[in-house]
Amino acid sequence: MAIFEPTATPHRWRPAALAAGPFAGLQGGAVASLLTAEVEAIANARNWGTAISASAWFLRPTPMAELRTQVTVVTEGGRVSVVDNTLWPADEAQPCATVRVTLSRERAVEIPGFHCSAADPVDPLRFPLRSPHAVHGRSWFMDAMEARADGDVAWFRMHHDVIADAGPLARVLGPADWTHGIARPVQNVVADPNPNLAVQLFRPPRGAWIGVRAEARWRPEAGLGVGSGVLLDVDGEIGRVSMSVVLVPFPGSAPA
Repeated sequence: MAIFEPTATPHRWRPAALAAGPFAGLQGGAVASLLTAEVEAIANARNWGTAISASAWFLRPTPMAELRTQVTVVTEGGRVSVVDNTLWPADEAQPCATVRVTLSRERAVEIPGFHCSAADPVDPLRFPLRSPHAVHGRSWFMDAMEARADGDVAWFRMHHDVIADAGPLARVLGPADWTHGIARPVQNVVADPNPNLAVQLFRPPRGAWIGVRAEARWRPEAGLGVGSGVLLDVDGEIGRVSMSVVLVPFPGSAPA
């Protein structure tokens, strides 16, 4: 079962319960994955090349409802193309999220004296399971994946495609969206939603596991922070992730 299923109308999607976030609306990583997966699918037909980065903005909570998307080509170049994809509830005029995807046609380049370092493969199954639950107690996006902890690296393996035949970058965005939560300085004292998400890949992941070596910085006097991290697969580094963080008291908590 995919997390988003297409309806009979093109660019219309129906989210499953697994798309939910921990509070109101859908998980940002699920939404960014949907928008990016749709661009990657079109890229195959348009010969745009490989999706190498995605920058997502979460404009307001996305409801658990039928959704519509609109793809806009910003530029279609010989080497690099840039494509936007925006999402609305099917019957509303105000968008909930948008993503800009950069794609490039790969070309080998010979660089004398350059050597890639190789790392020993990692087996995430050796590490303990992590099973966080949502505040609302219902199914949510974390239930769509297996999570394991390895010291400073958190490992994720999706058990459901975001859409059927989702591309490599879309598969990374869901795990990458947890970066700020993995490394938060203190746990369970404030909510820390990220209004944006940026991921860059220099190679697609090999295998199903995505690792995040995360760090976070908070500035409580401003209610702001950042999260960032190195993205990995079992063979080593594949890219980077970063996001802004807004610190918000939990509903019902006393003001400071």
